[in-house]
Amino acid sequence: MLQISPTNVRSILILQTKFIGDIVLASALAKNLQLEYPGARIVFLCEARFAGFLTAHGIATEVISFTRAHVRGTPLQRGRELVRVVRALRRHRFDMTIDITDSKTSRLVSGLVRAPIRVGHDPTERPLRWLERQPANVRMKPFGYGEKHYIFRYLSPLEVLGVDLRVRVPTIRPLAFETTRALALLSKYHLQPNAFLAVHAGASFPGRRWQPERFAAAIERISSETGLDVVLIGGPDENEAAHKIIAAAKTPVVNLVGALSLETLLALLKEARLFVGNESGPMHMAAAAGTPVVGLFGRTNPVRWGPVGVPSISLRPSMPCDCVGGDLCRRTDSSKACCVWRLEVDAVVDAVRELLARTEMSEEQAV
Repeated sequence: MLQISPTNVRSILILQTKFIGDIVLASALAKNLQLEYPGARIVFLCEARFAGFLTAHGIATEVISFTRAHVRGTPLQRGRELVRVVRALRRHRFDMTIDITDSKTSRLVSGLVRAPIRVGHDPTERPLRWLERQPANVRMKPFGYGEKHYIFRYLSPLEVLGVDLRVRVPTIRPLAFETTRALALLSKYHLQPNAFLAVHAGASFPGRRWQPERFAAAIERISSETGLDVVLIGGPDENEAAHKIIAAAKTPVVNLVGALSLETLLALLKEARLFVGNESGPMHMAAAAGTPVVGLFGRTNPVRWGPVGVPSISLRPSMPCDCVGGDLCRRTDSSKACCVWRLEVDAVVDAVRELLARTEMSEEQAV
């Protein structure tokens, strides 16, 4: 096992070019590195829209950002963006790079940055092609500590670096002024903290979104049984599902889809009694904020991607799944399969009942 003196590591680059859920999980890696290498600069390479969230919550000292549209654009756009990013990264003269994205692009960037210590996965998640190479000179296991959850893919660098695993799950505290903002929002809609469900009906692919009419039916039953209010959350591109839920639900619903920054969303999720939603970034944000979670999964296995660190129930239909999405489904790609559509309303309502009862007992015991 490699041993590196903390005094020799003053700057670390974490390549995490994926989505907000991955960013949240990777925050546990950043926290462990901060404890092991006090005073070191922890810099993330990630999409520009996550920069403020990372620095505001102390996950990163600094962010070097890229524009995803350029990375997915024409060859000229991709080339220009790569050159710009690599130049910005080289100016930092990093002592260590940690590639937890494990993509063709992240491996290329890791090699071009030329840090003395370059940590990467071996074997890689996607086999190297004949022209590719793994630039890492420190090779980590695909999943560290013998665990199966994806967070241990992001914690795996600690094992190979000989760093003590002190933080096993993400915990992100909302900023004080964002909590004030969230409470003001709740007051505006006559809602009380710890007395509402936060519901997220969005996801990156249509097949991973439980049907809006089923969300509406579940919301009606839960609200009538428990008296809990309902707040819809999500990004600005998820309004369609929210409008369908509002149209179908007979119970009043507060729609905050597209209205919150990531920082305010975290604070709002902290105030929720329970989160109910699809496997997504907000699900992991809710867990990191300490809110109990009912997660709705399709082909993706919750053993790998379920919420961590909080009381939770992950629902998934029986597998193998009979295809219900027609041409929309890609059976070999868990991110492009429609299996979550097979979840029944009764199962979701029962899970909410169970988790509410379980966490209510925990709160009473804490008092």
